[in-house]
Amino acid sequence: MWGNGIVGFGSIHDRYASGREGDWFLTGFSPRKQNLTLYIMVGFDGFSDLMKTLGKHSTGKACLYVKSLDDVHLPTLKKLIRQSVRHLQKNSVSSA
Repeated sequence: MWGNGIVGFGSIHDRYASGREGDWFLTGFSPRKQNLTLYIMVGFDGFSDLMKTLGKHSTGKACLYVKSLDDVHLPTLKKLIRQSVRHLQKNSVSSA
């Protein structure tokens, strides 16, 4: 658990250009009242092809919002999550 309502999977320790460091989850979700929120920590740049075929959704900077998993193409969602996690693991200071 990360905070009160986020289930996070995996963890990375990252150092930012500013010198700030921190630990974050690789991906996660939170069942919110209005939407299911999935955390795609790398954001959505570079995933435009997947986003076009994902189905009914909206996004924030690193949040993917869906009303129901029935609204999205699950194989595409799985691919998006896998690719974003791989990107984080490849580009972070360390991953656990």
